[in-house]
Amino acid sequence: MAWFRSRPLRSRLALLTAVAVAVAVAAVSLACWFVTRAQLEAEMDSSLRSTRLDANGVQSLLALCRQGGTPPPVAGSYTVQVILANGSVCTSGKAAIPAGDGDLAVARGQLEYVLHTAMDNAGREMRVYTYPQEGPIGLAVSVARPLSEIDNSMSTLRWMLLLVSGIGVVGAGAAGLWVARTGLEPVNRLTGAVEHVAATEDLTVRIPVEGEDEIARLSRSFNAMTAALATSRDRQSQLIADAGHELRTPLTSLRTNVELLARSEETGRAIPPEDRRALMASVKAQMTELAALIGDLQELARPDAAQRGPLEVVPLHTILRAALDRARLRGPELTFVTDLAPWYVRADAAALERALMNVLDNAVKFSPPRGTVEVTLMRGELTVRDQGPGIAPDELPHVFDRFWRSPSARSLPGSGLGLSIVARTVHHAGGTVGLSTAEKGGAVATVRLPGAPTPPPEGSVVPEQGLDES
Repeated sequence: MAWFRSRPLRSRLALLTAVAVAVAVAAVSLACWFVTRAQLEAEMDSSLRSTRLDANGVQSLLALCRQGGTPPPVAGSYTVQVILANGSVCTSGKAAIPAGDGDLAVARGQLEYVLHTAMDNAGREMRVYTYPQEGPIGLAVSVARPLSEIDNSMSTLRWMLLLVSGIGVVGAGAAGLWVARTGLEPVNRLTGAVEHVAATEDLTVRIPVEGEDEIARLSRSFNAMTAALATSRDRQSQLIADAGHELRTPLTSLRTNVELLARSEETGRAIPPEDRRALMASVKAQMTELAALIGDLQELARPDAAQRGPLEVVPLHTILRAALDRARLRGPELTFVTDLAPWYVRADAAALERALMNVLDNAVKFSPPRGTVEVTLMRGELTVRDQGPGIAPDELPHVFDRFWRSPSARSLPGSGLGLSIVARTVHHAGGTVGLSTAEKGGAVATVRLPGAPTPPPEGSVVPEQGLDES
């Protein structure tokens, strides 16, 4: 069994095909052999039954035997002999066949006939038919033919069957090998492609797809897999390049500020307190920006199937209120007008709160001093409108791209990853997100999330719906 498993797949298929055909041919050959032998024996028995001596022939045979003569043999392969009730046998010129109990029983009138196989005095196996002679009881006639007639025919048939079976098995093995090679050719191509990808990491390899069978499905799946891997690798390379570009600016600025502080310490020339405070504030802001950028990169580096927590039914309105409390701290001079209706969604609560915070933080960042931010949640549709400069039409297609920042926002703090995280989180929860310019100025962010298919958990606190200002 270990040897069989170590063989190539095409060899195993060819071997299994040959074995299956050999078993089938052997079964058919054996059945043919036994059926043919039974048919020949039945024909011989029928021939013996139809062969009978008339009364004159029997009397002539007996007369010759009583005179001590040798009766002439019967034409053909038949052996004819007369059996008396006392066991005496008179044979027509051929080797006598000893009378058996069945033959004597027929001669004595105890049986109508007997059909059996016996050996004659010459050692030949004979098929014997014994029947009673018409007239007085005490006389029977046996007609026999040698079984070698059947054996010779069966020997010829046996060799013919062996020859045909051998040719059939060899042909089946060759056909099985050809079928295996032809059928496994697509698998060989797929194996070669996989080995090529493993050796060269070339994800541009594609396998031609023909038909709609399992091999075609496997080829399509392989092509889709390599395409997805290529896209993932391209995105990873782009993410690394963009991250390196974004990290370079704060790191350069941070390094410059630290070198100024270090040079002041080395030379003993004190930096004016005002300038020192400005430098320390700049270092702190740059550290905060770096921490935020690294957190955003970690969030985007996670696979889609590996979000921070499992999806569960959560109250969107409650999470939004928590995000609003944090947004008010970042824009204390702004006025937030909210209208929140209860809505439950299936999402990761922590990721959803961060996405909502990014949407609100974007509105806070672009709002003018003492501006107003309108937040509305109604039937699963969240809209956040600010009174900022809005978004140019040619910039709208890029707002959710990683590291993309509009020219007007490049002077503001941020990494350009916030809206990308929003889109990722909302899509993971089965929703959609969009950003547009309001009719009366400012930008409008719209988030639509489907309602949870199950009722909210027991004990959930549903805040009162209403309009509040702060």
